[in-house]
Amino acid sequence: MLDKNVVIAHRGASAYAPEHSYASYDLSHFDMRADYIELDIQMTLDGEIIVMHDETIERTGLTQGIIKEMKLEEIKEIRIGQWFNDKFPELAQKYYLEQTVPTLKEVFKRYGKANYYIETKSPDIYPGMEERLTMILEEFDLLSEERLSNYQTVIQSFSLESLIKMNQLKSNMPLLLLCQKGMLRAMTDEDLKQISAFVYAVGPNYKDLDQWLIERLHRLGFLVFPYTVNDEADMERLINEGIDGAFTNHPDLLRKQFRLDNGEVFEDE
Repeated sequence: MLDKNVVIAHRGASAYAPEHSYASYDLSHFDMRADYIELDIQMTLDGEIIVMHDETIERTGLTQGIIKEMKLEEIKEIRIGQWFNDKFPELAQKYYLEQTVPTLKEVFKRYGKANYYIETKSPDIYPGMEERLTMILEEFDLLSEERLSNYQTVIQSFSLESLIKMNQLKSNMPLLLLCQKGMLRAMTDEDLKQISAFVYAVGPNYKDLDQWLIERLHRLGFLVFPYTVNDEADMERLINEGIDGAFTNHPDLLRKQFRLDNGEVFEDE
């Protein structure tokens, strides 16, 4: 069960390769042995779910376009590696230039029964996202009782409404609430207890955490996975203060701080 020393590869090993690309996922999953591949999802004009952080293709695609106004065919023409090579010339690789935007189905075909953290991005602008996501997860047999009880398929969001929809669609789906800085401190214990009825973990901004808050969240029944922890000194501090895992662009460094020789990786069925 993935509930301690958890290494969540944020957009893959995105410190070393273009985020949300096969290059990044391959590195985090096969080479660095992260426990999870973390995916941000958006929806195209023709209802396909793709994996990309932004609502536009401008930053990583280096061209203009709003995802909800584009068909999948248009998005597939975009390459998402040039920006990384330009920004990090010391890490540049020629094959990054051929990286394309993956669909969620393509990710599942490539990595099979890997462990996934899937974030519903901007679900308010994508009506039906949760239903479509659930259908795809079922299509790839990623909602089995075994996987859900072992937290192998997890849905996360900054939108509590989106998590409520996912809970209504699949009542035993492991859910994580992402939290902006200050949000958890502002919530009462009673507020948090109501959320804990269907949310098993919280993802606070790592700068918001200290031992007092971590212990409070544990007492209320949550696991604590902060984002996005990339500095080894921050990793060490948070581990000493009691986090259960973290989102990181550096899965290799976090595994080292957790003193792991091998991640807890579930084999393909």
